[in-house]
Amino acid sequence: MRPTSQLDIFSPQAYVDEAEVARRAKEMRAQGPLLWIDQAPYRPFWAVLRNEDIRTVERDNKTWLAEPRQTLIPKDIEDGIIAQWGKRTGPVRTLLDMDEPDHRKFRGLTQSWFNSRFLDGLRDRMTQLATEYVDKLAALGGTCDFIEEIAVPYPLIMITSILGLPDTDAPLVLKLTQELFGAQDPDRQRGGDHGQEVAMQFFGYLAGIVGERRQNPQEDLMSIIANATIDGEPLSDMDTLSYGMLLAAAGHDTTSSSVGVGMMQLALNPAEFEKLKANPELVGTAAQEMFRWATPVRHFFRTAAKDTVLAGQEVKAGEAVCLMYLSGNRDEAAFEDPDAFRVDRTPNRHVAFGYGAHHCLGRILAEMEVEALFREIATRVDRVELSGPAEWVKTNHTGGLKRLPIRYKMR
Repeated sequence: MRPTSQLDIFSPQAYVDEAEVARRAKEMRAQGPLLWIDQAPYRPFWAVLRNEDIRTVERDNKTWLAEPRQTLIPKDIEDGIIAQWGKRTGPVRTLLDMDEPDHRKFRGLTQSWFNSRFLDGLRDRMTQLATEYVDKLAALGGTCDFIEEIAVPYPLIMITSILGLPDTDAPLVLKLTQELFGAQDPDRQRGGDHGQEVAMQFFGYLAGIVGERRQNPQEDLMSIIANATIDGEPLSDMDTLSYGMLLAAAGHDTTSSSVGVGMMQLALNPAEFEKLKANPELVGTAAQEMFRWATPVRHFFRTAAKDTVLAGQEVKAGEAVCLMYLSGNRDEAAFEDPDAFRVDRTPNRHVAFGYGAHHCLGRILAEMEVEALFREIATRVDRVELSGPAEWVKTNHTGGLKRLPIRYKMR
């Protein structure tokens, strides 16, 4: 008999109340580590709720495939995309959708670039940028929407610089990214096609950049992607554009979400902010706790390649499991007092970056960005509090805060 649940941690609407999502996830974990979910408007699936079970799936990419189902899409929209493009992801094909051997080959094109020895050259630039944005906080006079003024533009400038996109294009990249990941949010969505139109516009923009880099390569990441080959053959235009879009969008939005939620937690937990101010070297562990709390990517799917057993439950070949990362990051079996925010939490085996072969390509970059900014904040901001309610993006996949009004005092 399949254990089931009717609690909702799957709809976009559920994520406008992060505390309630966490409460429901806790209740669901008490019902069982693996629950069969049959809730409209989605096709049925297994919800994987515990940290260790998520890791078990992620580390076995032979049994658990990234294709053909990747995210929660309403059945009618999913059917429309399949009818038009022949697959659930539409024209887009990124690392997130790939299995072996393609995943390893495509990831290898840029993986070395995201290793620390390449990123070390960016540390001075990050420090400078963090200083500039805390200078901006000081100039704003003690109140601001932290999301709009800091959390969004800070990592955006870094990723556009790394990719080699013109600074003047940053507003367009931001708009497209927010519409792509906010396709379920009324304030950001464009049409009802779950971001397909936005993806096409993103492709149109990047096609111009790719053409330029093929004619005149630069020392940037878009040049690497534009001129990449696999098995001696150049990437297809669709694969090239998909790769560029993934790096441009995911490389900004997830870090932005972590920065916003990190500041919110410092505002809500003044004793923890005092710890960080007293010892700014805690910024490394504090950043990991911010990632755990933010969990910008709420879920990914895997599909069983064969009959198997997970958490004591039989899963049939072809059945999908949904890895609920936020639930895994609040799992009482994995974390002591998981609903507490602690800047000195250790160990912290969160799954905010995924795990295994598909772990986040830009993890080191994200860690460096968050640490640089909050080291500067801990040094120069005396206190911070919310001056109004925080507002979350209405999305069940990738996102964070839409607004974070704060009141603060500089040292």
